[in-house]
Amino acid sequence: MDRRKFAQLLTCGGASLPMFQVAAAEQNSAKEQTEKKSPQQAKPLPSEPVNVSDVRLLAEAKLPKATYDYISTGSADEITLRENIAAFQRMKVLPPLLTGVSEPDLSTTVLGQKISLPIMLAPVAAQRMYHREGALAAARAAESAGTLFGVSSSASNSVEEIAQVSKGPKWYQLYVPKDRTVAKKLVQRVERAGYQAIIVTVDLGEWKDADRRNRFMLPKEMLVKHLQDTGFQQVSNKMSYEDVIAFNAQAWDVSLSWDFFKWLRSITDLPVLLKGVLRKDDAEKAVSMGLDGIIVSNHGGRRLDGMPASIDMLPEIAETVGDRAEIYMDGGIRRGTDVLKALALGAKAVLIGRPYAWGLGADGEAGVRKVIELLRAELLNAMIAGGCSKVSDVNRSLLLSESR
Repeated sequence: MDRRKFAQLLTCGGASLPMFQVAAAEQNSAKEQTEKKSPQQAKPLPSEPVNVSDVRLLAEAKLPKATYDYISTGSADEITLRENIAAFQRMKVLPPLLTGVSEPDLSTTVLGQKISLPIMLAPVAAQRMYHREGALAAARAAESAGTLFGVSSSASNSVEEIAQVSKGPKWYQLYVPKDRTVAKKLVQRVERAGYQAIIVTVDLGEWKDADRRNRFMLPKEMLVKHLQDTGFQQVSNKMSYEDVIAFNAQAWDVSLSWDFFKWLRSITDLPVLLKGVLRKDDAEKAVSMGLDGIIVSNHGGRRLDGMPASIDMLPEIAETVGDRAEIYMDGGIRRGTDVLKALALGAKAVLIGRPYAWGLGADGEAGVRKVIELLRAELLNAMIAGGCSKVSDVNRSLLLSESR
């Protein structure tokens, strides 16, 4: 494959299918995807997970190596992936004493929708690779936990299939077809299916060594289904894999500009959120255009490596935006105390991706529920310790200032 074209297509990676087709084009065999790790690589497994790290171990033991690496690794040298976690660990909590709080209320609202805790499920691609029920299982788990499910365009189920199994709140992450007729029809389907908002993820730059090393590939039937679910009905399993890959390569608009949001506003009244914001000038542009929400994110370290941690950029973006739009963040959240820190620095709520994908790989719907409940319990403990009776009580006074 032409290296320039290869690099261009990789920028659509992470939660989008163009990445999958690039990896597939370089794949000679699916053997490495289905191989299990050697006994020498095995780690002791927890009998019952007590934190997200335990769930990760269980997922690693069950998933094929290439699938596990796809969700768990980051771009290039994984500097941003590590920094997302390290930045949270550097922050110190300084709680007050004797506050008399014993039963905090973890509920909050996002775009006017009440949820039971300020932790939502982020859009994650190809969930049927982690468990046979994939996004359907995750949607049910989110509903049972009383929280919101962010549905990836490439979750491996259609907007209608996911809506049929869950009445819980859902936001739809839109990757944009070049064919605006297809894009418009997709947005209309999202509205009819009862989704409450549209997320537009725009950050680019993926270059994941592990996926290339593993020759990671998406099975042909999953790629075909994704394209059909999007609205490309001319694609079928009768086509050769090479033809499907070629179609996928040209199907997506990877060069969006701010003008796209004017077009999107012209075809839908749903709230629109911009995901991938790290710069305060981009945040200012988004709110000046009337976007309803901003998700501070570096795509979990899956995009251009060397970017700062999402949590480090959250405070100045929250200060820039103020109350003109709702602020959310993702990246590096592994503990309930991480959620507390994000709330203290201006996030309305957070989104988790890898943690619930590991839960899905470890134990399907029950695994996703377990991850949410582990984080819920940790956040509850942190709020009791911090003297916060409700989510709106969480503020910067709980964090030790950087100057100390």
